[in-house]
Amino acid sequence: MENFIQNLKTSLHKGFIDKKYDKSSRYTPKLLVNNPRQNENVLTSILEELESCNSFIFSVAFITESGLATLKAYLLDLKRKGINGRILTSTFLNFNQPKVFKELMKITNIEVRLTDIEGFHSKGYIFGHKDYYSLIVGSSNLTAHALKVNHEWNIKLTSHEDGEVIHHFNNQFEEVWKDSQALTHAWISKYESTYTPVEFKTEKVIELPAQYNVNPLEEALQIKPNKMQQAALKQIQAVRDAGHDKGLVISATGTGKTYLSAFDVRRFAPKKMLFIVHREQILNKAKSDFQRIMGGQTKDFGILSGSNKQTDARYLFATIQTISKLETLNQFDPEEFDYILIDEVHKAGAKSYLSVIEYFQPKFLMGMTATPERTDDFNIYELFDYHIAYEIRLQEALEEDMLCPFHYFGVTDLEYDGEIINDATILSNLVTEERVNHIIDKINYYGFSGDRVRGLMFCSRKEEASKLSSALNEKGFRTVALTGDNSQEERIHQVDRLENGAIDYILTVDIFNEGIDIPSINQVVMLRQTQSSIIFIQQLGRGLRKHDTKDFVTIIDFIGNYKNNYLIPVALSGDKSQNKDNIRRHTTETSYIKGVSTVNFEEIAKRQIFKSINNSNLTAVKILKDAYVELKNRIGKVPYFYDFVTNHSIDPVVIADKYKNYYQFLLRMKEEIPVLNVYENSVLTMLSTEIIDGKRKHELILLSLLLQNEIVKYEDYLDELRKSNCLIDDATLDSVHRVLDLTFFTQADQRKYGSEPIVIWREDDRYCAFNKKIQDSLNSNTYFRHLVNDVLQSAMEKSKAYQPNKPLTLYEKYSRKDACKLLNWHNDESSTMYGYKPKHQTCPIFVTYHKNDKVEASVDYGDEFISPEILKWYTRSNRTLESGEVQKIINAEENNSDIHIFMKKDDDEGSGFYYLGEAIPDKETVQQDKMKDKKGKEIPVVHMNMVMEQPIDSKLYHYIVNGVDS
Repeated sequence: MENFIQNLKTSLHKGFIDKKYDKSSRYTPKLLVNNPRQNENVLTSILEELESCNSFIFSVAFITESGLATLKAYLLDLKRKGINGRILTSTFLNFNQPKVFKELMKITNIEVRLTDIEGFHSKGYIFGHKDYYSLIVGSSNLTAHALKVNHEWNIKLTSHEDGEVIHHFNNQFEEVWKDSQALTHAWISKYESTYTPVEFKTEKVIELPAQYNVNPLEEALQIKPNKMQQAALKQIQAVRDAGHDKGLVISATGTGKTYLSAFDVRRFAPKKMLFIVHREQILNKAKSDFQRIMGGQTKDFGILSGSNKQTDARYLFATIQTISKLETLNQFDPEEFDYILIDEVHKAGAKSYLSVIEYFQPKFLMGMTATPERTDDFNIYELFDYHIAYEIRLQEALEEDMLCPFHYFGVTDLEYDGEIINDATILSNLVTEERVNHIIDKINYYGFSGDRVRGLMFCSRKEEASKLSSALNEKGFRTVALTGDNSQEERIHQVDRLENGAIDYILTVDIFNEGIDIPSINQVVMLRQTQSSIIFIQQLGRGLRKHDTKDFVTIIDFIGNYKNNYLIPVALSGDKSQNKDNIRRHTTETSYIKGVSTVNFEEIAKRQIFKSINNSNLTAVKILKDAYVELKNRIGKVPYFYDFVTNHSIDPVVIADKYKNYYQFLLRMKEEIPVLNVYENSVLTMLSTEIIDGKRKHELILLSLLLQNEIVKYEDYLDELRKSNCLIDDATLDSVHRVLDLTFFTQADQRKYGSEPIVIWREDDRYCAFNKKIQDSLNSNTYFRHLVNDVLQSAMEKSKAYQPNKPLTLYEKYSRKDACKLLNWHNDESSTMYGYKPKHQTCPIFVTYHKNDKVEASVDYGDEFISPEILKWYTRSNRTLESGEVQKIINAEENNSDIHIFMKKDDDEGSGFYYLGEAIPDKETVQQDKMKDKKGKEIPVVHMNMVMEQPIDSKLYHYIVNGVDS
């Protein structure tokens, strides 16, 4: 309590008296805004408070379904913890629709009341914690736009429970609450009967009938491309202007590829065009879209399929099945079509497509796909001579507001006999009464946007789809199962029924992953394990088309005990680095999702993903080889580290950790490459192991200068450091020296790195140069020079994540060896550092927060966070208050020694620890205690509270503290 009050006083001083006050606290008053560029939004602060509160009250005039959806997973987790809340709202201006009140009734740990106060327009969120309250008050109502994208101002304040300001808020709330009406189903029915919807300007998507009466050309020309399409058209034209006759467009599902292609055809004005699709049901939609954009007469647009042979049409829309037949191809002159488009071109590795592509000789060939990546080794990029005319992926499309927003919910699948459903669960257990009820509970709770559900459920196998459909129908739902066994006609019929309201859900396996266009889909349910990030995005994409019947699409993903669960955050974030730390962060921190869309994981589901990340071998040869081949196909040449960085593929550090250097990796990939000698290989290993992570820029700058000049003046080097805002104190410069002459490293590492200094300092350190062997190799072996430069380029790019003017960057990961190097120790003492070591006016402390069950009692310390500002920390065993190292730590501040805290969640996170900043021991809490060794004998230990220089980032704090089994 005393610490809290002191921290609160510190916060108020900084917030209201002196912004330069150097003490920081998480209680400092803060302006909350939505700033997409900085990945900041109001929602994040509300969710952080919900995660840690004991109670909450909201007073908000306006609530939307989408706004409520952003909180639903968190509110469900609070329900599991027994935490309840209250919401006070109103019917002011008829903004709140009847359906949102129905959604509120589903959340059983919230009590809702309605006030009839004239002009009720408050926006306040109050969270109760032990001994204090957090308040968020300002302009944001409970709507997704207000919480994520609108220009909003909100202030976040903290008050002790006895503070006057919180009593004002609470009293005001209670006063209105007392005179308000409880939300009930009867009240909703009455409200619904008299409700008149308020008119809001929303973007409407015009739905065209299957057979569209052609607009006059003048009207068609009035239809203008959107912002994305304008940029794409410009880039496609640039490909043609450069003399190329092929172009590949990579565009996320739902972003309007067909309209884009029609705009380009309109500009190109071919004498005759061919549009190829892989399914007949797409033909009419593509044809009507083109008619709308192109204008012209109906007879200009024709279909070539099994049942239609309108081959004389100027704009011909054909199925690949029909056009690829030899007798059909021979009807056409190879140069008959000036412009050919291939939809879903990732399928073009099939013989049918290749025969058509080889036969025709158009002036321009365009391919369109959302997923160019292939699993059959066919290179789509090569087919288009590596000319990517335009590319926009999911994240960018969301940011540009081109797609329907989505709320993704990773929910926990059912436990059966104490085990969560996994890869081996037999069919009969997938369709039990209990699991069917579990599915219904989740789809009802998370809901959908619009007047009725139009849903797709993806199942794991045909039998599950069929039996689950029957079970849901018995519960009152209207569903059908469709699989590859159903005819094309039957699929089209059932899709029409879904859109027309005759059924609620189509249950399927994989046949609707692509090539199906149902814009009105407002709920996608995933009842299968994620086997591929490509398929995951394809299935999620079924709901991403905008439609005037929905404001968002709900994605409900049932997460069982599957080994590939780690692919979910990979798919959602688009991160292909294979770096486990990145994937963990994308599970806990989801700000990479732009616009009003959100990603939410129930707590138990999140643990299943962490378990999958820990247990998966993300550097298995097959995984790395697949990523390597994919990138090689994309760029049309052997990729190097820098290509992986710039194409957002595998993190070079991951490859270097496994193969020592990229030369060895290429040998493993069986590439024919120039030879390196043993010493060149050793030097490359040193650079790839010690430099490529970019954690300190100093070495990179010097090595880059030496690559350009055989001798570098030390003063020129210092000038470059200054330009890059790097530290230039003697200790840091000496550390760089020791790293590059290898004296920092252990004898074993020195042998691994070639045993000779990489860089030689000359004439009283006024000049430096590579050693003679390296310089000779750089001059004689251009491939070695290329590989060295590749490491430095990649490292320089990675160094952007780190602050050059500080030895360590908050919340980045460091090993014990990194700490020795970056804290300017003379040698790598990581092997004898263990939990901590005071040396050179520094003391790095390494904490594994959740100890392994097998850890011996004598090292099973009780380190724990008391709060985000205070860490209760234990010395190693057999230490007393008189121990020299303990005294150094207790008196660190007086001795001008810095204590640095590094922490990881558990041992599954490898050798890296998050850097949490500096800390100071609270001397009043220092205490000698006892613990038992493995024989049960009591031995001394000292513990104390470490006061963090600044509070731990809340997301990282909750990630570390909440253990997998908590």
